[in-house]
Amino acid sequence: MKDLVSHQLVKYLEKRGIEHIFGLCGHTNIAVLSALEKSSIQFINVRHEQIASHAADGYARVTGKASVVLSHLGPGMTNAATGVANAALDCIPMVVIAGDIPSHYYGKHPHQEVNLHADGAQCEIYRPFVKRVWRVERPELFAEIIEKAFTLAESGQPGPVLVDVPMDIFSKEVEVSLFERQLKNAKELRKPTIDEATAEEIVDQLCASKNPVLYVGGGVLLAKAAAELRGLVDHLHIPVAHSLMGKGALPDDHPLILGMTGFWGTQYINDSCRNADLILGLGSRFKEADASSWYPEFTFDIPKTRLIQIDIEPSEIGRNYPVEIGVVADLKQALGALLKVAQRKFPQGIQREPLVAEIDENRQEFKASNVEMEQSDAFPMMPERILAEVREVLPRDAIITTDVGWNKNGVGQQFPIYEPGSILIPGGYATMGFGGPAAIGAKLAAPDKIVIALIGDGGFGQNPAQLATARHEDVAVIWLIMNNNAFGTIAGLEKAHYQTTFGTVFTKNGVSTSPDYAEVAHAYGIEGIKIQSAAEFKPALIRAIELNKPVVLDVPMINNPVPTSGHWNILDIYSPDRKVSHVSTD
Repeated sequence: MKDLVSHQLVKYLEKRGIEHIFGLCGHTNIAVLSALEKSSIQFINVRHEQIASHAADGYARVTGKASVVLSHLGPGMTNAATGVANAALDCIPMVVIAGDIPSHYYGKHPHQEVNLHADGAQCEIYRPFVKRVWRVERPELFAEIIEKAFTLAESGQPGPVLVDVPMDIFSKEVEVSLFERQLKNAKELRKPTIDEATAEEIVDQLCASKNPVLYVGGGVLLAKAAAELRGLVDHLHIPVAHSLMGKGALPDDHPLILGMTGFWGTQYINDSCRNADLILGLGSRFKEADASSWYPEFTFDIPKTRLIQIDIEPSEIGRNYPVEIGVVADLKQALGALLKVAQRKFPQGIQREPLVAEIDENRQEFKASNVEMEQSDAFPMMPERILAEVREVLPRDAIITTDVGWNKNGVGQQFPIYEPGSILIPGGYATMGFGGPAAIGAKLAAPDKIVIALIGDGGFGQNPAQLATARHEDVAVIWLIMNNNAFGTIAGLEKAHYQTTFGTVFTKNGVSTSPDYAEVAHAYGIEGIKIQSAAEFKPALIRAIELNKPVVLDVPMINNPVPTSGHWNILDIYSPDRKVSHVSTD
């Protein structure tokens, strides 16, 4: 029996358990849209493809499975590219299905063809950042390719893949058995673990060390290994520091959590890592911001500090620091194996009560240092007060998406996260505009959770058309715009080093040129609230949650910098003779 490729694709996706597809129409993909009309799959229609790829990114982070983006050729693909690249650098599984020119028109330069260097070459646009690119040259190959695409996206170090489909192939008939055969494949591969001898060696070294530290990256969360991590920490009483992407792997109120390292880490946390005699790195790339540009005097002093590193991706091991032991393994499996060995060799566990007391004392000191700003009645509001009151109002399992600036760096430093996977951060690509659409995807994936996008006015302004999607799909996200009337982080950086804010603030002749975002929300048919005083904020947030519908909160904020104790190499480039970072522009 034969059927259209577009129909079989949709049936395959249904049987694979796909419930949502994110995308935008175009003449190359309407065959698929037609097949979706009567499908159980919900098509999330956007007004800009970057919204689709960011929303799909947020969706995949919450579900832990590959999301699906449906794109048009040419500008549709390039519009989506930033969101796909963001997912790639944060190792988020995604399958992008893009329509292309008809296969019989290669090189003739039909409408929107990319062919300046090779005929029919639009798929090459994605090659630098996706795990693999497939161009479907024959309809009989489609079923096999789409199965491979999902398997590759979700296996090993996860990431996006591209399936590029000439539009005529969507409308070709193929044997149904080609797709049915693929459905017999296992949909989840068994993952590599760690052998017992290596597990024993690592546990012995951790327990023999005087000042060991577990350094946790986003790989722990991608592997859904938070429970195993906590079990090991509780049994061996080893303190945990984390990268920006590792935030939430261990709850921020756990007695052994140190916190985030690097440029936006605190002095105590950075010193704890720098003075460790052994670090067990778990699913971390030891990236520049997390490692204070790899300067040994700030965060990590490796190889003086010995390093053991476990990661699913071999190329990450030893990339930035030399390792004594490097292990390629799935972190859920590896941490489970380490815990079993630790329980067998040390059945009573290990206690480090003086260390627990020291961590708690430091935590209380840091919190006390923020009290004045958290309670300030200043208006525009202090960012510390905004974050403190958001945390007071939200339940422990609420999902937060961030963007860039205070809502990423400040949140990483001082906003407690209590449930693994409840904060979604654009880490590797640090994409402005991620937080808002990602919140839409997160809410669709977890409709019973409260979802808030903490986003700057610069980030929200990237794509306000996300509100049209939220209204159309009735997605109850709260966009909390921390509005400092500027690209605030860059404004503070430029002011500190060059004594100007040119090109970074939204004023002309002393007058703001920013829109009223509450009124923008109203124009999209969405509830919008403009905060007029610090006292108004918390009640307005409570009301926004109670409304259980899309809401925009426009919150004027002072542009103070996030305090730092680490280092970033760009400071040496800008001001090699001065100890200066960011400054307030208010």
